[in-house]
Amino acid sequence: MNVHRISAIRKASVNQRVVANNGFAQLLGGLVVAVGLPFLAFAGSDFAAAESVQKHVLYASLAAVLVGHYFFRRFVFFPGARSSSYVVPIFTATFTIALTTFFFFRIDYSRLTFATSFLLCESWYFACHVMGARARPRRLAVIPVGKARKVNRIPNIDWIWLRDGNAPLPECDGIVADLRADLSDEWERVIAEWAIGGVPVYHVKQIEESVTGRVDIEHLSENSFGSLVPGLGYIKIKQMIDFVAAFAIGLLLLPALLLVALAIKFDSRGPALFKQRRVGYRGLPITVYKFRTMRYDPVVRTERDSAITQDGDARITRLGRYLRHSRIDELPQIINILRGEMSWIGPRPEACALSEWYETEIPFYRYRHIVHPGITGWAQVNQGHVAGVDDVLDKLQFDFYYIKYFSPWLDMLIVLRTIRTMLTGFGSK
Repeated sequence: MNVHRISAIRKASVNQRVVANNGFAQLLGGLVVAVGLPFLAFAGSDFAAAESVQKHVLYASLAAVLVGHYFFRRFVFFPGARSSSYVVPIFTATFTIALTTFFFFRIDYSRLTFATSFLLCESWYFACHVMGARARPRRLAVIPVGKARKVNRIPNIDWIWLRDGNAPLPECDGIVADLRADLSDEWERVIAEWAIGGVPVYHVKQIEESVTGRVDIEHLSENSFGSLVPGLGYIKIKQMIDFVAAFAIGLLLLPALLLVALAIKFDSRGPALFKQRRVGYRGLPITVYKFRTMRYDPVVRTERDSAITQDGDARITRLGRYLRHSRIDELPQIINILRGEMSWIGPRPEACALSEWYETEIPFYRYRHIVHPGITGWAQVNQGHVAGVDDVLDKLQFDFYYIKYFSPWLDMLIVLRTIRTMLTGFGSK
């Protein structure tokens, strides 16, 4: 191994250690800024002499920062999660839990110290993310063999093309190669050398999925356990959470939902609820309920035409446009969740006519039925409503990503992004 190559490998290894240590440094800074400074400012440096109200805030803010940081770092794994917009909801949730604990157990605490800790925590993580966004983009070196030759279509990465394995390795954060391609003996030797030297070597498919949030559907893709079936343990837990949440939210929103139904009746003639046969879990047909957002049309249309909603569709009513924009029209599907037919989060169920059409045009389309369909999902928060086959192909890649990385962390990220979607109306028709 020549001197230039050793130096380059050491630089790449240092880059990776810096990235790995960023999370620890971020947490340490958060604890100092959001926990230590407020305690010192309002309670003083003598812990033993500090009042119990200040100690309670110290313990609560310490727990809120630790838990919030843990969830925050989990979310960063997923594409589209590196936005500072997730700082506020995550740490607001953890500090709200701490505040609720104070309230229910009637624990005395300093409101000024607690509020200061919360604001400093939000400011610290927001500043860290802003500074991280301004840092140089990720630099990856590419061995241009096989599918790795097309990686330049992946955005937000500074790509460096390697032409000769004997040349010095440029400063980078890792190597990308198509490890399933027919690599030459020279490239395989050099890749092994780099890996032994501490330089991360990524398969091109892994990079594509982690950056784009999609899974290529040229073939069915296994999850991290080597199985085509998502984690059965989490599926059962998710079903219980879905039912309890649907029951509680349904009771809470029942008066509001009745008012929406009355408003629809007054706005245009026809029933308040719209029912449609769609394909559900394991490919079985289900009846999905929604608030009616289109004018009632007794004229018989083809099933496919009735199921497709176009941009600026003239059939949508004035009230219906608002209901679609805010996604309130989807709430009657709480009934489907209580019946065990749907989940809060999962691939959107398609109309039977559309599903049959897509199955004839797109390979492996039926695989999306391996999990319960949802009111919201990874494709909805990334892409929005689609109808054409080309757009459905992109949507299916998002669905496959959700199935492959099926986890509570991805579900929580989708919840946060759904809230943003409801406020902005992203992807509505």
